Amino acid sequence: MPSNNTDGVDDIRDLTPVLNKPHALLPFLQLQSATSLSRLYQSPSSCLSIFRLLDSIERQLVMNLLWLESAISLTTMGAWVVQDKKKVYDDALDMLSKLHILHISGKLSLNTTFKTSLRHAITGGFGVPAEKDEKRPPMDIEGLDGYALERWETILHFMVSSGTGQTPTRPSQGVLYLLQRSGLMSNQHGSLPQITSAGFQFLLHPPHAQLWDLLLQYLHMAEERQMDLVEVLTFFFMLSTMELGREYLTENLSQTQKAMLDDLRDYGLIWQRRATSRRFSPTRLATTLTSSSPSLPTSTGAASSSQQGFIVLETNYRVYAYTDNPLQTAVLNLFVSLKYRFPNLVVGSITRDSVRRALNNGISAAQLPDRSCAPSNAKIYQIRLWELEKERLKSQEGYLYTAFASQADYEFVLDYAKQLDVVLWENNAKRCFFGSLEGHSNIRNFIERRTSGAT
Repeated sequence: MPSNNTDGVDDIRDLTPVLNKPHALLPFLQLQSATSLSRLYQSPSSCLSIFRLLDSIERQLVMNLLWLESAISLTTMGAWVVQDKKKVYDDALDMLSKLHILHISGKLSLNTTFKTSLRHAITGGFGVPAEKDEKRPPMDIEGLDGYALERWETILHFMVSSGTGQTPTRPSQGVLYLLQRSGLMSNQHGSLPQITSAGFQFLLHPPHAQLWDLLLQYLHMAEERQMDLVEVLTFFFMLSTMELGREYLTENLSQTQKAMLDDLRDYGLIWQRRATSRRFSPTRLATTLTSSSPSLPTSTGAASSSQQGFIVLETNYRVYAYTDNPLQTAVLNLFVSLKYRFPNLVVGSITRDSVRRALNNGISAAQLPDRSCAPSNAKIYQIRLWELEKERLKSQEGYLYTAFASQADYEFVLDYAKQLDVVLWENNAKRCFFGSLEGHSNIRNFIERRTSGAT
């Protein structure tokens, strides 16, 4: 029993947890109702996946309580914790409580549904594997990796190439909608989608973080599309516990989960022989959703650690990038004027025009030094000056309010506009101010009420 295991006690007392930021999905789960989480915890694969996403001390607390048949007192559990780690322990209890995994009422006990499902997950399997078809064998692991890589890089290349005049392969309409809803791309005034500042930052993340950024937005959109959020989450977690290289049947999936298959094919999470096929194979992108394993074995993502090169930036703003990665080269092309390309080397220059091109694509000056190997303060200052040139003049639509009858009338209306936080400019000497377009109707009605009251 974990409660009598002195090794377990030593582990907790000596544990020096790394205070990492929680996984991006956990704050989203904390916002869900207890009823929704209870439904989610009925799935063993969901419980195992969420367990994987927890911090190390949170996982250890769950494991110490998992096989206990009765609750344990807070005093007993607290005795296992050294004083200088008490805040870490309290934070872990708080996280588990907000996820409705842990009940705290003088004693500690796991959510019964979660405990039952996690026990089953540890001792059982997931999904319904399909019987092998000798005539049509499933795609092997190498083929699945290639398929996932091609689908994922189609999305990234489209983002990088936006606004450059290139014509990369266009992702599906569903993927484009998701990129725009996520704020990673925008198409103002009906133009073609353009990468945003958030989109550029997205490209610098590792593939696993990129994938979850998109999936979180997919979860936010689920209710709009009249999809059952719990079933969507359950399917994601089920995929993360499946075996890479095996085929699974769709017959036991709900209608919501079957509808998700089209989207997941576009993201590269699953492979199907045909859209109407009754079988599907999860790719490595799916099976590593809740693990620390690489999402793609030969990932060429812009921030992939396996294929990171290095950059030399000279004082004359000449850039030498040692990389043979097409996607990394495309990212550099967003803010570097490329001159030469060799098999493993790209040469270019950071110029005023190349920086202005990047700024017009929504990339900030603060992001450029982060990407270009920590240049000197002088280079950062010069890039910032180029950005200030673009920001020297800024236009904003609104209304000018003037010709007030008295100073009292002017101050009375100005104070009201300030309460609405719509004042963009004011000149007390000339009794005039400029208000935003959004606040005009309120200010106009306020002036009309005051005028009619005075008469």
